Amino acid sequence: MPSLPTVWFLLLGLLLVGYAVLDGFDLGAGIVHLLVARNDAERRSVLNAIGPVWDGNEVWLITGGGALFAAFPLVYATVFSGFYLAVMLLLGALILRAVSIEFRSKETNRLWRLWWDAGFALGSALAALLFGVALGNIVRGLPLDDGGVYRGGLAGLLNPFSIVMGVLTLGLAAQQGSSWLVLKTEGALRTRAQRAGVASTVVVIAAWLGATGIAWFDSNRVFDNFARNPLAWVGPVGAAVALAGMLYAYRRRQEFLAFVLSSVAIVGLAATAGATLYPNLVPAVDATRSLTVDNAHSSDTTLTVMLVIALVGMPIVLAYTAFIYWKFKGKVQLDEAGY
Repeated sequence: MPSLPTVWFLLLGLLLVGYAVLDGFDLGAGIVHLLVARNDAERRSVLNAIGPVWDGNEVWLITGGGALFAAFPLVYATVFSGFYLAVMLLLGALILRAVSIEFRSKETNRLWRLWWDAGFALGSALAALLFGVALGNIVRGLPLDDGGVYRGGLAGLLNPFSIVMGVLTLGLAAQQGSSWLVLKTEGALRTRAQRAGVASTVVVIAAWLGATGIAWFDSNRVFDNFARNPLAWVGPVGAAVALAGMLYAYRRRQEFLAFVLSSVAIVGLAATAGATLYPNLVPAVDATRSLTVDNAHSSDTTLTVMLVIALVGMPIVLAYTAFIYWKFKGKVQLDEAGY
């Protein structure tokens, strides 16, 4: 039976995967917004495709941050202090995106709407890129000091592996957003979204191969768990099959299957990152300074109480999330009450 810290490692991963899948298509819709929507009606359709759910999807990120703080406080302190400037940029991007969604339709002036369209696209793309850069540095390993603190600043986070990982998450979000728009829209907008989905999938495959190649020469340690445990291969194999299946689904015009496979690809790549990390949470260049599930967790009492709360609360969150998606199922229809 897995230990309590390991259970919380898995639960934290589940929360972050939930965010990546659900808010991934919100971010992705913003990334491709200016590429697939050519007029005001189409841009309103993009916004209305995510309008009922985008803010609720961000609950998964907030919950994940709270769970990290409570379950692994040393990791929370290291990541949020060491990545301080990057986190502020990320929050700024998410705020710009949210404000752009809400403010765009407050005025009919063309320049006003173009300004907020650009803000929506920029905020979405920057957020997706920064998530990948942060993940790339976590997977690669950080130069932590004796106190478990990273002092390299923002410039220290910009290395070839993390930048390619940023491109990977940018492509994944664009792929997820495009597949959602294919599912929710019609006509020329749907056709362009499908083309964006295919292009994004190609970018994801190329960035994944690039990141793997860089890791082989730059930080070979990331492959250790794959050599020791065959189960670690479930994630990358599942992601590869899903990405290939997406291209087939688009060719066959099976829009729901394409969205499902896009989500599976995200889950598979997240599982790959988790398999790479475990038992580390923040690997250090000097392995003796790494923060792991064993040396960075809260007390067993705290973890037990939180587990009970999670077992009660998560089904409720899943139930109301499912209800909202069922309530707003189907293609987008524009009306005066929409964005």
